[in-house]
Amino acid sequence: MNEMTNIENMHNHTLESKHAVVMDVQDITKRLPLGREHIDILKGISFQIRGAEFVSIVGPSGSGKSTLLGIIAGLDNPTTGRVLIDGIDITRMNEGRLAGMRNLKIGMVFQAYNLIPTLTAQENVEVPLYVGKHPGSPSARARELLDLVGLSHRFHHRPNQLSGGEQQRVAIARALSCDPALVIADEPTGNLDARNGENVLTLITNLRAQTGKTFIIATHDPVVASHADHAIRIVDGLVADIDPSQGIITQ
Repeated sequence: MNEMTNIENMHNHTLESKHAVVMDVQDITKRLPLGREHIDILKGISFQIRGAEFVSIVGPSGSGKSTLLGIIAGLDNPTTGRVLIDGIDITRMNEGRLAGMRNLKIGMVFQAYNLIPTLTAQENVEVPLYVGKHPGSPSARARELLDLVGLSHRFHHRPNQLSGGEQQRVAIARALSCDPALVIADEPTGNLDARNGENVLTLITNLRAQTGKTFIIATHDPVVASHADHAIRIVDGLVADIDPSQGIITQ
């Protein structure tokens, strides 16, 4: 089976579940101790995201946006409430099962790229494929994805030989490597100039169209948020509004 066929099969498989709910956030709260008192970071957030949507979570510093992102990515636990990904509750899993779930279901893209400096672009994309069981050749899968993000000429370059925009493209390819249900990006354009930031957002839009993946971007920038189909605006630990709401369901 050639590399293009692999991509087409991935696309067709994802399109079958295009209208299914891939993320179900149910009344999430987060309370942290502050001396003898406590502070409520999240105060009851609920929404659903369906397959193949491109959603932005937007809010100013201190709004609870980053806390929410950590919880829906399985990096933190809520005080109360649940997060279901593909119908599986990730909020009460032990760390071993949760690590496996993140590997299979969630691709992460970070503002600072988080690439391993001693590895090539291809090797960085391969890394998640050595955790758990994944079909096919890791090297072939990595080359396929780097080609998909426009970096077929950079397979053997290390991060310090790549521009910031190219490093973020490698990070996006790595996030897609395990064929996750969704890709979560935390301020993915935050370290890029306007031109490269726009290029990354265009890439994400094109990848969503090509692969049928669900993309969720957290950002404080309304211009970045406007690239998504729907924006969930977080203010003071609550969902202030969703714009527009054809696919996202509030509860």
